[in-house]
Amino acid sequence: MKVNKLKLEIEKAWNQKNSCTDNENIKNIVIQVIDHLENGLIRVSDFLNGKWILNEWVKKAIIMYFSVKEMNVIELGPLEFYDKIPIKNKFKEKKVRVVPHAIARYGSYISPGVILMPSYVNIGAYIGEGTMIDTWATVGSCAQVGRRVHISGGVGIGGVLEPLQAHPVIIEDDVFVGSRCILVEGVLIEKGAVLGANVVLTGSTKIFDVTNNESIELKRIVPRYSVVIPGSYPKKFPSGTYYVPCAMIIGKRKESTDKKTSLNEALRTHNLVT
Repeated sequence: MKVNKLKLEIEKAWNQKNSCTDNENIKNIVIQVIDHLENGLIRVSDFLNGKWILNEWVKKAIIMYFSVKEMNVIELGPLEFYDKIPIKNKFKEKKVRVVPHAIARYGSYISPGVILMPSYVNIGAYIGEGTMIDTWATVGSCAQVGRRVHISGGVGIGGVLEPLQAHPVIIEDDVFVGSRCILVEGVLIEKGAVLGANVVLTGSTKIFDVTNNESIELKRIVPRYSVVIPGSYPKKFPSGTYYVPCAMIIGKRKESTDKKTSLNEALRTHNLVT
């Protein structure tokens, strides 16, 4: 079934609030959508006409998938799981390197050339070619990760299935995300950006560009080729003034600069320590 037809059927079933468990036709349509996600034929979010567009109907299909599937025992050698969604497999055919104990759920798309260290990738996520997901990193539901991205150890990329209108976390091509960063609530990390260790970005986190004489405040977006470190700023409360977390853009890396080394170069340039 063509994608446009699948979209119409999913919207129809969602609006009519039909029970997926009682309608074999809806079951089959939902499963087709998840199969398309699995094979990279559709995505939760697409880059069209210079901006990211949310495919809300795909998120609806994922939510409906939980109703379609039944709980099953999943055995992997001596390990046992009990869940509704199968575990992704056939990585050799997909040309994906997977180090034990990396786990990816069915309905996520992982491109050829990706390396999964012991990590977790949830349903609806998309990972582009040549990307590294390092040890104990998590890629949440529907998160979109571009090509040649390095997700360092312990990074937490939040998932977003509900509310339906909420955009997923999006990380564009050639981004470097330092250890223990947390990215949630639909933040957008544009092409070539470098995030230092422990940067936390939520939908309300203030991002200050301090590269000029006067700072510029941003939210939800890290511009292309920005170099970002964690910081704090004073905020008044009834009991006094306290420092709350923020992120600071301290420089820009050159497009030609290797993303793995540019953070240290930027820190040295600004006399900052790692």
